[in-house]
This record gives sequence, C-alpha cells and structure tokens, in this order.
Amino acid sequence: ALFQSTSRVVQDGGLSYNNLFDAMVDTHISAMEALGYPNIPLIVTESGWPSGGADVATVANAQAYNNNLIRHVLSNAGTPKRPGTSIETYIFALFNENQKTGAETERNFGLFYPNQQSVYSVSIPP
Repeated sequence: ALFQSTSRVVQDGGLSYNNLFDAMVDTHISAMEALGYPNIPLIVTESGWPSGGADVATVANAQAYNNNLIRHVLSNAGTPKRPGTSIETYIFALFNENQKTGAETERNFGLFYPNQQSVYSVSIPP
C-alpha cells in the first residue's frame, strides 16, 4: 500500500501489481471497459494516508505514502492495464480537519495542521 514492495502484491490474470494503487485504478478501468467505455481517462480525485488515529496511521506512513504516490504518478509509468499512461491524481487533503466528526483517522489526512504548520514534508520535483 505504501509503494514499497519490490514483489507482486496482487495478481489478476496476466497482470501483476506491486502496489495497491495501480490495482485499484485498473479495477475501475476494467469496470468502465465492461460498461462500454474503454478509452475514458481516469482521474483519481482523492488519495492519501492518515497520519494519526490508528496503529498504521502514522506520520511516517503518511509521508511515505504521499511521497511515493507523487513519485509514482509523475513517473508516467501508468498501470499494468495502461502502461505509459499518466494518472492525474490529487492528494487528500491539504489540511487536517480537527473539527470533523467521525473516526480520528478522518481528521488526520492533511499535509498541514489547521494552524498551517506542516505535519510532514512532501517532495514535489520541479
């Protein structure tokens, strides 16, 4: 899930995946193809990792996920189903939402605290 595996984590017929992001993207692409829309570009409007509120919701995991996500989508490697294709992706979220109701993890997806201090750094290449 953190883009750190060097071996297969999902096998779907002849397609092998070493991260869950690509597997989930290709699942949606397969669904669109099954509905008769094989050439529609897919846009990931929210992807992220919480930095608090659960055992695996740590600052280190959130930082690893988002930095590796950025590196992955900017590489234009695509997915096994659409290799070499750019995946337009948006990180969720810019700010932690300290007043949001629900699970503690839901309040901790931001890159910044509500006071505008950084939760962790992200690397965005020029």
